[in-house]
Amino acid sequence: MLLQMDSITKSYGSVTANNNVQFSLQRGEIHALVGENGAGKTTLMRILYGMESPTSGEILMDGKPVSFASPADAIKHKIGMVHQHFMLFPTFTIAENIVIGREPSKGVGFDRRAAAAETERIGKLYGMPVDPWKKVADCSLGMQQRVEILKVLYQGAEVIILDEPTGVLTPLEVKELLIAIKGLAAQGKSFILISHKLQEIMEVADRVTVLRDGKVSGTVDAKDTSAEQLSRLMVGRDLIHISRNEASRGKKVLEVSNVSLKGLKTKPLLTNVNLYVDEGEIVGIAGISGNGQSELIQTISGLIKPDGGEIKLLGQNVTGSPAGVIRERGLAHIPEDRYQWGVAKDATVTENGLMGHTGKHQKYGMLDGAGIRQMVSEWVTRFGIKTGSLSTKAQFLSGGNLQKLIVARELAQKTPFLIAAEPTRGVDVGAMEIIHGELLKKRDERGAILLISSELTEILKLSDRILVMYEGQIVGELDADTATEEQISLLMAGGKAVG
Repeated sequence: MLLQMDSITKSYGSVTANNNVQFSLQRGEIHALVGENGAGKTTLMRILYGMESPTSGEILMDGKPVSFASPADAIKHKIGMVHQHFMLFPTFTIAENIVIGREPSKGVGFDRRAAAAETERIGKLYGMPVDPWKKVADCSLGMQQRVEILKVLYQGAEVIILDEPTGVLTPLEVKELLIAIKGLAAQGKSFILISHKLQEIMEVADRVTVLRDGKVSGTVDAKDTSAEQLSRLMVGRDLIHISRNEASRGKKVLEVSNVSLKGLKTKPLLTNVNLYVDEGEIVGIAGISGNGQSELIQTISGLIKPDGGEIKLLGQNVTGSPAGVIRERGLAHIPEDRYQWGVAKDATVTENGLMGHTGKHQKYGMLDGAGIRQMVSEWVTRFGIKTGSLSTKAQFLSGGNLQKLIVARELAQKTPFLIAAEPTRGVDVGAMEIIHGELLKKRDERGAILLISSELTEILKLSDRILVMYEGQIVGELDADTATEEQISLLMAGGKAVG
């Protein structure tokens, strides 16, 4: 056995994140680690990568006990980790990012040509070619993921931990990554894959270990199980199948007319964007990241002032109005980046839940603390948010639990219009079931929802109409009942709809 984590327990005071966990990895194996948000996956991998010390238990490499006081120790033992949020320097070249910390030298200086040559060599060796001279800022997210993997391979990693590696990738990039992982495993590299995407796990993994409430609820061979069985091990029950009823549309809630936005360079960010969302419908926007979706969201929500066009909310012209004014007129917003736009990481769970609700919880000009805590406590129960207490700071919640808090907060606004951008990014299958159900409930209660998601299955499942963005323009509209992933993917890549 290449790696074994034996009886790993990790406690933080009265909270036990990992409870007597057994986990092993064979050479050339792809071993997936799954579980609900807060199940202990990240804690276990932080221990393996030297970012945490176990309360008890031991780690063995090739049968010999080892201990890691830091990531540097883990790297010395040929363990590398690719984090969910890329840790690259955008202004550096691909080669500079890959060799950083182990730069080839020429005399007393950095040998860029040698770095580029080494980057080309390992890219070809591992079947992941890259342009060493290209700046990371000019790379797609899929290419940045490739750079992260090549970086740990350059460091000599034999065991590679991948934390949610496909979270921000397009369907084509996901396929390319899974092929690359299989190829590297065939060359003897071993992978620990943390993911919520069970179908991808079924496609690539050899074994799957499921954590629930910090304990191992099962380790199974992927070929002998199914996504449904894994879901049951994760949440302890069968998931409810959620279906979309026929839409009953009403008046126009959002109208975007010929909205344009100039970029810093010559190419515009948005060009004559036209769309509308009616009462009682979900309009989904699909597109490869970086094709104007973020700018469109920010323009509608008042974070950016458009250079042309008009935006109406409930018949009122809100073009260029401040974000606070637009929210008061009926907009709620689940942001695409929870850390940048969704929370204050140093504020508590209660304080983050209060954002946007202060006007509804006042008595005699003072905040109603008891009422606020009751409101947030109800969300914690309803959405299954795992937190030590309501006084826990947001930075100590897992990404998925933080996402559930934001979704609960914005849905509780009960506004006529909701922007839901990547509403289930980083959440487990149980939380996804809850969030999808809540979005459809809002739609059935005559709410209007603009859904932006990189997950085509989510777009197809929830949307009544599907719009596709490419290079800052709406390039197609499809009926969700007849649209296919192939049609949408073609439009996303700049092609024309067929069929």
